[in-house]
Amino acid sequence: MIKNKRITVVLPAYNAAQTLRKTYSEIPFDIVDDVILVDDCSTDETSKVARKIGIQHIIRHNYNRGYGGNQKSCYDEALKTGADIIIMLHPDYQYTPQLIPSMAWLIANDIYPVVFGSRILGKGALKGGMPFYKYIANRFLTLTQNILTGQKLSEYHTGYRAYSREVLEKIKYHANSEDFIFDNQTISQIFDAGFEIAEITCPTKYFKEASSINFKRSTVYGLGVLKVSFQHFFKRTGLYKSSIYR
Repeated sequence: MIKNKRITVVLPAYNAAQTLRKTYSEIPFDIVDDVILVDDCSTDETSKVARKIGIQHIIRHNYNRGYGGNQKSCYDEALKTGADIIIMLHPDYQYTPQLIPSMAWLIANDIYPVVFGSRILGKGALKGGMPFYKYIANRFLTLTQNILTGQKLSEYHTGYRAYSREVLEKIKYHANSEDFIFDNQTISQIFDAGFEIAEITCPTKYFKEASSINFKRSTVYGLGVLKVSFQHFFKRTGLYKSSIYR
């Protein structure tokens, strides 16, 4: 705990058997109270490895719900078990667990209600091996999103995120997609609800075992990002209200 706030790390897992042990070993258990792993019907031994390394809080989907569906289960369980601060950490070891204390501290001390680990602040993305086309797409989408949302994030596409309980209880994350666009819909909902997002520099790693989506799915994701951005613009200008907003 920090400031008597219960800290829960959620691991949305899919075929993470090869990287889960390394990720879990670096979680700072001096402040983390619980770890919840949601196995999205992996075809490898993710759940078996999780039990072997000592994770007791494991949920396994009977079918593959997708990245967004996995997060919904993560957050539902974290809220149900009394978490005050919920930190999403990918179990593929692309993001370092060593930033958890810094992210949690900002929320526990009521400085920010949401904290993202940004790969773009500094030179973490390219240095860590992000494919150049993904970097260019990231920068283009982020610029467009900042214009349409009226915000100034360094990136909207990181998978390393920390939320206060209040934020997750207030936004309609269950109305979001079950796929990768879930993350961007969540950001839009957070800003629409009046919350601020802090960012800290986050190194990242790209390697064979780390999860990634191919060019085709990246294209579909990019189009989805633009759709969400325009929905946010229409909502804040009073032209149209999507069902993802309260």
